[in-house]
Amino acid sequence: MSLNINMNKLITICALGIMAAGLGCKQSGGTTVVAKKDSLPAGDTVMSCTSNLPSRFAAKASTDSITASGNSSYAGMVKVPGGDFLMGAADKAGRPDEYPQHAVHVDGFYMDATEVTNGMFSQFVKATGYVTTAERTPDWSELKKQLPPGTPKPADSLLVAASLVFTPPAHPVQLNDVSQWWQWVKGANWKHPQGPGSNIKGKDNFPVVQVSWDDAMAYAKWAGKRLPTEAEWEWAARAGLTNQPFTWGSEPVEKGQPKANIWQGHFPDYNTVTDGYARVAPVQSFAANAYGLYDMAGNVWEWCSDWYRSDYYAQINAKKLINPAGPAASYDPEEPTVPKRVVRGGSFLCHASYCASYRVSARMKTSPDTGLEHTGFRCVKK
Repeated sequence: MSLNINMNKLITICALGIMAAGLGCKQSGGTTVVAKKDSLPAGDTVMSCTSNLPSRFAAKASTDSITASGNSSYAGMVKVPGGDFLMGAADKAGRPDEYPQHAVHVDGFYMDATEVTNGMFSQFVKATGYVTTAERTPDWSELKKQLPPGTPKPADSLLVAASLVFTPPAHPVQLNDVSQWWQWVKGANWKHPQGPGSNIKGKDNFPVVQVSWDDAMAYAKWAGKRLPTEAEWEWAARAGLTNQPFTWGSEPVEKGQPKANIWQGHFPDYNTVTDGYARVAPVQSFAANAYGLYDMAGNVWEWCSDWYRSDYYAQINAKKLINPAGPAASYDPEEPTVPKRVVRGGSFLCHASYCASYRVSARMKTSPDTGLEHTGFRCVKK
């Protein structure tokens, strides 16, 4: 996909679902940080099912008005013991950003047993009046700060609250063009995951989706928790297993009983729904791992606190990292102007022929102001 786009056509192209050159995603509530290329070799890119996603229009957000609920309960959480492990891929199935393996120590913590659900998020919204990124009308005064001087204001019909919805094609398509299955839908948000014609009635026990990193951070602050670091997330997913590719061990995901909500069949046009779910599944629909954590593989991607940098593992020079919090800045060679946060765990769209990100070491990245139909989160606390 070419990034040499005429800026005069920027708004139209964004509305069609194509990433525009130079339109970085401004991190709300803080300073956007994008690292320079530094030591990355030419052509060092990472195949990603979240790469080159359409960039949403800037919508100013802040968690300044969010206060902790005062509820310090550990209800719904499980204790994850501390320990040492080798982080990263142990076999040849990983992508370049999963190497090399490196020693990490993580202190013990508590983690939500499931992804944050619609019911849980509804309580947060009711208590705070919070409005998610996808529900906010884009702010032209913020958007124009990211565009070349003199860029004309787009039509008001394009500056609307919207989010990204999975829209499967009716026939096989090339897998290098995500616009074939992602569509920018007006009115799509956490209450209407697939647009105005959808809703979450009767789905309190489904993971909340269409939430940005900013939204997840706001919820965590209110709940008296935080998002997990990438190291904490992988340690918890491994659940005491050493150098195993999956949270359940080494048995291929296709064998035996369904182990996770993923894509079966031919991606992205034909899903056999062997696991029983074409899209998001209710939490606890599949067996928990050895720590009692559900859906650490598949179902929905989960936000982590870390910035994403494709060569982060390669730059580590310590014998062992102690509670690492990730790189100081973001850098994605596929979209160098767009800061990214780490997402982990894969989703209902993961397939062996495409990203296979239900593996415990698989890393992906998304701009923090982007909501997607297959992205949610869970929280941790000490």
